[in-house]
Amino acid sequence: MDDTRWMRLALSLGARGLGRVWPNPAVGCVLVRDGRVVGRGWTAPGGRPHAEVVALAQAGDAAQGATAYVTLEPCNHQGTTGPCAEALIASGVARVVIAARDPNRIAAGGAARLRAAGVEVVEGVLEREAADAHRGFFKVQRDLLPMVTLKLATSIDGRIATASGESQWITGPEARRWVHGMRMRHDAVMVGAGTARADDPGLTVRGLGAVHQPVRVVLSRRLDVPVDGQLGRTARDVPVWMVHGPDAPGSAQEAWSKTGARLVKTQTGPGGQIDVHAAMMELAKAGLTRVFCEGGGTLAAALLSVDVVDDLALFGGGLALGAEGVPAIGAMGIAALGEAPRFTLESVSPVGLDSLVIWRRPAADVD
Repeated sequence: MDDTRWMRLALSLGARGLGRVWPNPAVGCVLVRDGRVVGRGWTAPGGRPHAEVVALAQAGDAAQGATAYVTLEPCNHQGTTGPCAEALIASGVARVVIAARDPNRIAAGGAARLRAAGVEVVEGVLEREAADAHRGFFKVQRDLLPMVTLKLATSIDGRIATASGESQWITGPEARRWVHGMRMRHDAVMVGAGTARADDPGLTVRGLGAVHQPVRVVLSRRLDVPVDGQLGRTARDVPVWMVHGPDAPGSAQEAWSKTGARLVKTQTGPGGQIDVHAAMMELAKAGLTRVFCEGGGTLAAALLSVDVVDDLALFGGGLALGAEGVPAIGAMGIAALGEAPRFTLESVSPVGLDSLVIWRRPAADVD
C-alpha cells in the first residue's frame, strides 16, 4: 500500500513535465525515508537534469537508506550527465521501486545495475498508469511515431463550421480554456495549411499565466501559408515548424526561413499531398513525443486514415448547424464498417455548457 501511495505521488510529479521535456520522458521521483518524503523531483524543462538527480540533490545525506520511487527505470547510460542508476547507488539508497521498464535500448539496464550493486529493486508498481503517463515516449521508441491527440470542437450534428466557414465559437469559454490546458501538456500543436490560412491561428497557450509554449506545427505541402500571419510574425518568439513537401517553391522556403521558422521536409503520397505518416515520423525523429492536432477536417481524416491517432478529444457544443455545415472529418473513402478505425470510450465530462468525450485507441494497440 505504501509503495502504491508514493508511486502515485511520483506520477503526479512527473506529469508536471509533460510538454516541456521532449525528447525525454516526463519522469517523477520521490525519496522516502522512515515514512517521510526527503526528496522529490521531476524531469526539468529540456530534459535535464533527470527526476532522480533533482530528488537526490534535494534529499542530500537523507537519501542514505531511503526508498526511491521512480516512474521509469533509472537510466543506465552516460549522456550529458552520468547514469541515474549510478547516482542512486552513490547516494546510498536502500531500495528502488520502479513503475515501468525503459524501452530505450541505450538507456535501459538501470534495474540490473542497481541489483548488481546490492540495492533492492521492486518493479511494476502502477505499471499501467506509468505506461499511460509515458505513452508518447513509449510510442516513439516502439513505432518511431509520436503520440497524437486529435481534438475537434463540433456541433451536435458533427459540424466544425457553418457553410460559410464560421467556427468561432462552437464551444464556450470553459471549453476553450480546457483546450489551452491540453495544448500545454503536449510538445506541439499542429494544424493543416487550410486551417492556418482560414483562421490565422496563434496556437499558443493563453489565459493560464506564464507557461511554456509548445512548438507550433503546420503541414503545408507547398508552404502556401502567408508569412505575415500570426505564425510568421511570432516565429522567433515561439517555435514554428513548417512541414513541407519536396516540391515547395524555393522562394517560399526562403521566406519562411527568414521568419525564424524551422523547415521540415517530408515526402508526398498519392494525389501529391503530404504523406501524413511520413510527416509524423519526421516529427518523432526531430524529438517530438506528444502532438496535439487541432484540425481541420481534411487533416483529421488523413491522420485517421493512416492510423496514427491515439486519442480523440471531442468537444461538443449545444447547437446544430445542419447538413450545409463543414463536417468534422473529411472524406476517408471507407466502404465498410470494418475498415473504419475504432476507438474505445475513455471518459465523458461536462465542461461548462459543453461536453468533452475522450475516445482512445484500444488498449491492445497501445501496449
